[in-house]
Amino acid sequence: MSLPNSDLGDSKPGREGLGEAISADRNDPLAIIAIDDDPGILGFYQAAMSGPGVEFGSSTDPHEAMDFIVAYNPGLVILDLNMPGIDGMDLLHRIKRFDAQTRVVMFMGKVANDTAAKAIQEGAMDYIRKPVSADKLRELVTRVRDLRAREKRARTLEQELAEVSNLEGIIGRSPRMLEIFDLIRSVAPHFRTALITGETGTEKEIAARALHNLSSGKNQPFTGFECGAMADDAAGLFEYARGGTAFLDEVGKLSAAAQFRLLHVIDKGNAQELDSPQARQVNFQIVASTSQDLQAEAQSGRFLPELWYRLNTVQIHLPALRERMDDVLLLARHFLARFSTEHAKENLRMSRGAEAALLSRSWPGNVRELENIINKAGMHATGRILECGDLPAEGS
Repeated sequence: MSLPNSDLGDSKPGREGLGEAISADRNDPLAIIAIDDDPGILGFYQAAMSGPGVEFGSSTDPHEAMDFIVAYNPGLVILDLNMPGIDGMDLLHRIKRFDAQTRVVMFMGKVANDTAAKAIQEGAMDYIRKPVSADKLRELVTRVRDLRAREKRARTLEQELAEVSNLEGIIGRSPRMLEIFDLIRSVAPHFRTALITGETGTEKEIAARALHNLSSGKNQPFTGFECGAMADDAAGLFEYARGGTAFLDEVGKLSAAAQFRLLHVIDKGNAQELDSPQARQVNFQIVASTSQDLQAEAQSGRFLPELWYRLNTVQIHLPALRERMDDVLLLARHFLARFSTEHAKENLRMSRGAEAALLSRSWPGNVRELENIINKAGMHATGRILECGDLPAEGS
């Protein structure tokens, strides 16, 4: 395996030389690996394609070449269709299993058109008939460089879009979510009570934290309470949230006695300190959440109507994920970036097939379900690309 390069003079390093040269700056130069059983043809490719900003490696041994493709993930692989020991189409399959996004151009002699078409169907970027001219090779280098430049611009734009699609941890760019962003920004500096509604898994607590983080009490505690486990004397718990925000998760599960105590706290602005008989004035904000139809619960008498009115001063409804499908891939990429770091797997990406599979799901568990799926897939992924087969079955 050699890597002649204009930046390296006339040296022809072996395995170690190739590794050092490509790893010097993988994100900038275009690394090309050519595989052909004819050393003379490889020498011709080298002469035509090497130059500033190009790192060229070649091999007559497909197995050796595959090792370097795995190690360095080159920007372009030139692959001869007919080689002894391993068929070019078989090697194409191996490359695509490693990274479905690798650009592979098949070089082939006189073969039937259906063979060329099959190479494209199997994931080759293009095919070129032999013999090939030096001009054609240089055109290929220019073409791949242009593709990489467009992809880099697209990644930059995607990153900028991701930044404006994130409000204090809430991810979204669909019209529904952008309206919610505007509502949270407008009410956060002024609210005293707020109600966040939505199905289980729609990230109501994250929305509550966003309200807190943008409020005047942002430097004070954010304290969460599970209402299903809250004692009847709930008012004492507000001492913990003094000056900050008390988040009441699933407020519809409060007992009748706790509902009356909470209404008193909201109306009077005082709470009884834990282990103390003396009530005291406290300053805090309340954000309650529910996955129930709390208005219907109040109308039926199962929830205190006066408390419903107090909490519903500001209502923020988070849509189900199936109602904001424009956000599925944005959320999936956000989670994948996070779990890539947590699982120490560099730059995991999704194949188009995996993205299509995510868009075909019904998402009964909403954003939480999507987060769990990407976590599982990222944890078990063996390559750089998540494929359909890496995703857990729907409902699992």
